[in-house]
Amino acid sequence: MPELPEVEALTAFLRERVVGHAVARVDVLAISALKTYDPPVTALGGLTVTGASRHGKFLDLDVDGVHLVIHLARAGWLRWRDEMPARPARPGGKNPLALRVHLDDGSGFDLTEAGTKKGLAVYVVRDPDDVPGVASLGPDPLDASFTADRLREIVTGKRTQIKGLLRDQSVIAGIGNAYSDEVLHAAKMSPFKIAATLTDDDVATLHEAIVTTLHDAVDRSRGLEAQDLKGEKKTGLRVHGRKGQKCPVCGDVIREVSFADSALQYCPTCQTAGKPLADRRMSRLLK
Repeated sequence: MPELPEVEALTAFLRERVVGHAVARVDVLAISALKTYDPPVTALGGLTVTGASRHGKFLDLDVDGVHLVIHLARAGWLRWRDEMPARPARPGGKNPLALRVHLDDGSGFDLTEAGTKKGLAVYVVRDPDDVPGVASLGPDPLDASFTADRLREIVTGKRTQIKGLLRDQSVIAGIGNAYSDEVLHAAKMSPFKIAATLTDDDVATLHEAIVTTLHDAVDRSRGLEAQDLKGEKKTGLRVHGRKGQKCPVCGDVIREVSFADSALQYCPTCQTAGKPLADRRMSRLLK
């Protein structure tokens, strides 16, 4: 799933290529991806892209005051084309194409989504806050206002595991499954630690891990082509998706806890005093 660093990089990528260009037309191939009807998507035709920004994991193109807001969900992606195909795309079947944006110079981009479980969402709105997911976002961890004191306010009284809290977009915007694993590994903190139990030192350490991990990922992604961002993310991760491999810090074997539709990875030596975390789903399967 694209998270804050990848969406930040995509925003910069599009800012360089689409700002100043007019939208020639928008082809909607997957009706289920379009979540709004007023203004209609056809209203974008003829308008000029004046800005590109990010709200958490949402990508926002300002098109003369009308906003095309995109959430790529779990398996969505943006594919840039210097020259759009002359032949119209055909919807349906196994075609992963959900939406195609044509620009006035013949370039443009596709929004695609792999798999059968569809979550990619596109909104055409007058104000980004008209998108419920944007309006409910918590603070952005790359913003200067996201201080250790702000994080202390967030965790105070929260009887939830810190892994889940980091992924809650209404609490902190932009962090998903992968970067929450990376942040907690950098902070040497168990993903099962209860947020309310964090000491002031824990909060300071976690804040530093959040800011440093995300800034490093953004820096690695800066200047890359859209098609290269997924590969960069994968190579830059230290624990997420690396079950069975050696921890790059201590050499212990990276372990996994499985859930219904996701999994987390962690290093026992770095994060849990050498103790493996209970994997209840895997235990039930083995029984």
